[in-house]
Amino acid sequence: MSAITMAREHEVSPGLWALAWRRLKADRVAMVSLAIVAAFFAMMLLSSVGLIAGDWSKEIGINYAQPTWFKDDVPPPPPPGTAEVKPQDDPSVQAGAGAEDKGAEDRKDESSVVDPLADVLKEVRTETANAVKVPVAERLATLPFGADKWGRDVLKKVIKGSETSIFVGLASAVVAVFLGTMLGAAAGFYGRWVDDALNWFYNIFTSIPYLLLILAIAAVLNKKGMFTIILILGLTGWTGTFRLVRGEYLKHKEREYVRAADAIGASNARRMFVHIFPNVSHVVLVQLSILVVGFIKSEVILSFLGFGVPVDVVSWGSMLNEAQSEMILGKWWQLAAAGTTMAILVTAFSLFTDALRDALDPKLK
Repeated sequence: MSAITMAREHEVSPGLWALAWRRLKADRVAMVSLAIVAAFFAMMLLSSVGLIAGDWSKEIGINYAQPTWFKDDVPPPPPPGTAEVKPQDDPSVQAGAGAEDKGAEDRKDESSVVDPLADVLKEVRTETANAVKVPVAERLATLPFGADKWGRDVLKKVIKGSETSIFVGLASAVVAVFLGTMLGAAAGFYGRWVDDALNWFYNIFTSIPYLLLILAIAAVLNKKGMFTIILILGLTGWTGTFRLVRGEYLKHKEREYVRAADAIGASNARRMFVHIFPNVSHVVLVQLSILVVGFIKSEVILSFLGFGVPVDVVSWGSMLNEAQSEMILGKWWQLAAAGTTMAILVTAFSLFTDALRDALDPKLK
């Protein structure tokens, strides 16, 4: 009897997910990419709980400290006892103070003139006030990956920036996939006027270039923050998922197993999400992984252009924004660190997404 049972167990064919995992394990590129992506997610989680890079804003190096492995005319550290020169102690500042006060009096009648740099200066003051300062005498002349203009460790900034960029990409992808799945399921299952209305809504979003759309919405909202970026990306990135899920529901709703469920009295919601959805979930999963990559790059673009995270939050996009002025001075290490890290994650995630799509393809069963 046991032999018969064992024979029957061997006759049972593996399911879609078991076959997909078997193909993924056989693909070395996919497994290496998965390990890299998992390492980045683990780094994000450790950073979010403060186990690593919790003191990223601490000024531990001199201004623009060079990487340890790239020593080129490294300035010597200041001698012990050297005090940090404050603006109010600078003789040149004191000499110009009277002139500035006099000029301020002359400009009293020009209160109607708006300073275009007021917001930028306010952000710089806020960033400077929030920074954790270390006495100049204790700062390091070199750091493993160098320092920025404030003396903050670039390596810790990259780790902390991964927390912001990856979280924004993942959360935005979840919002977009959820909206696209719900709307696509409703359009494909019900059809008729529901399908017409949702397709009209879909055509409005796809008629506008995507990057232009998110930049326009960000400029209209004019409010920086992670939650704002997640909403912008999630509410504008659902169109691709909608199109694919709608097509799958149009195909599956006419199949025998769905008609049998309708014959025994299953509700519309049960047929949509209990019977059909498990058979199209591979499409949703692939779309989720694709959108994570796209939204990470979108967050970097928004932060680089000044529409992204606020000044007291670091991300890969804000690091690239800072690096554009540093490149003029020949300080390239912050750009190299942020760009290389982002390229590694995006490349690994893209390769894993391609392998996952091939593994979940029913035609390859």
